[in-house]
Amino acid sequence: MLNNDRLLAQILLLALLGACLWVLAPFASTLFWAAVLAFASWPLMRLLTRWLKGNASLAAGLLTLGWMVLVAIPLVWLGFNIADQIREVNALLHNLQVSGLPAPPAWLGDIPLVGDNLLELWATVDEQGTALFAQLRPYVGQVGNWLLVRSARIGGGMLELALSLILVFFFYRDGPYLAAFAERMLARLIGHRAEHYLELVAGTIQRVVNGVIGTAAAQAVLAYIGFSIAGVPAALVLGLLTFGFSFVMVPPLVWGPAVGWLVWQGDYGMAVFLGIWGMFVISGVDNILKPYLISRGGNLPLVVVLLGVFGGILAFGFMGLFLGPTLLAVAYSLLSDWLVKEVPEAAKKEAILPRPEHHP
Repeated sequence: MLNNDRLLAQILLLALLGACLWVLAPFASTLFWAAVLAFASWPLMRLLTRWLKGNASLAAGLLTLGWMVLVAIPLVWLGFNIADQIREVNALLHNLQVSGLPAPPAWLGDIPLVGDNLLELWATVDEQGTALFAQLRPYVGQVGNWLLVRSARIGGGMLELALSLILVFFFYRDGPYLAAFAERMLARLIGHRAEHYLELVAGTIQRVVNGVIGTAAAQAVLAYIGFSIAGVPAALVLGLLTFGFSFVMVPPLVWGPAVGWLVWQGDYGMAVFLGIWGMFVISGVDNILKPYLISRGGNLPLVVVLLGVFGGILAFGFMGLFLGPTLLAVAYSLLSDWLVKEVPEAAKKEAILPRPEHHP
């Protein structure tokens, strides 16, 4: 006979769990990034704790302060630079509306086939500047609204990042207790396989972190080499910017303007070289190195890793870079365990077939 008291307790427990998830839902991405950051840098936490003779709270505070300095200073610098660029663009538009276009550059007419047409277009725009600006004003307003919306999203992202840097302190300090709690909870749900799945999730996230950081470092080095060969000034700074932009998978925002600057300087040969280098080397290495580093050392087939990385990004945004491979890894392991228990002949055949090796 059904135990009404136990059923009522289970319903209340599910309701309590749902209410807790509802409360935490606005902070889901913040908690996720704090957890990923703490997990990725956990070796530093262990080393610092050992240096401080086991004082985990002090180690967590120092490491969190270090992350705040490393992240906050570049963001403030980037914010001031964006504000300066916006002021310069507004001043340029005002000058163009008042005094028209400046004289065309000397190299514009020397462009083969289209040079004369470009000079005529330049003169036409200069003569009809006022009317052109009047026609473009509605579109400028739409672009301004679009930029305003994106700026609000960027501001919200900055707030989430700041909150993540605060929450990472608690993940550092209470990391061992949280791991033990997760293991006990999984043990109640799936029994002795809990440790296996925890190691699977931890290993997958660690490989994704290694893949993201390793790919970013490789793209930064390749970008620095390309900028140095092309003679672009501040090649080291641009290489560091490439390292940062590679995390959001948009390195062209760095090497693209560099190509435009070379064209503006009239150095067409180096502009072509840097464009090809950026497209096929700097950006192309992401499609090869990242899946390899993520799949290296794991039992997942490479195609599953690729589907997890790109499908996760399409489904969840940048968080999907970690969620996609992790979800597929857990699902693949669950199906493998089910096949071993339910279809032992298939498991034996799988054991006979050679596995693809992942070379370091």
